[in-house]
Amino acid sequence: MTVALRPLQAGDEEAAVRWAADPVFCQAADWTVGLSPRVIRRHWVALIASKQADFRRWDITLDGRLVGYVDLANLKAASEESTSEELVSGELGVVLGERNLWGQGVSRRACKLLLEQAWATGLHTVTAEVHAPNERSHALMRRLGFRECRMTEPQLYQGVPVAMVQYVLRRPDGEL
Repeated sequence: MTVALRPLQAGDEEAAVRWAADPVFCQAADWTVGLSPRVIRRHWVALIASKQADFRRWDITLDGRLVGYVDLANLKAASEESTSEELVSGELGVVLGERNLWGQGVSRRACKLLLEQAWATGLHTVTAEVHAPNERSHALMRRLGFRECRMTEPQLYQGVPVAMVQYVLRRPDGEL
């Protein structure tokens, strides 16, 4: 079982359409349940074409098949004058669209690859936010070495407002 990351590419929207047809996945991933394939395709085509300075997304592949995605959002520079090459922090996100793979270690391996890339590009700190009831995601954060740091404003999770737990991971010493 080989997990890899790759840039988003044309055609990814078809996997997203497949994932969006699963209401359990949609609720867990905070996607709107019941969106039409046309809306999903349009959104993903825009994501694939997007070049936002503070957001990066990669596909997760398993043996070459698209099964989810990871991203770094809220990328921040050390100062207002810094260039995009001087990013120091970001927020990790992970979504595994293939529900039969949940709990199989695919997300953990993908996040490890993303963190390696984050450290290699100079990030010093990566954060993540997890819905309080999402035990699998809390376990994933702990396995990756993240430390719980605070509670944040509630957000909807499976249709119910719940507390958010923020995690932080600092670049390992010796890699700065």
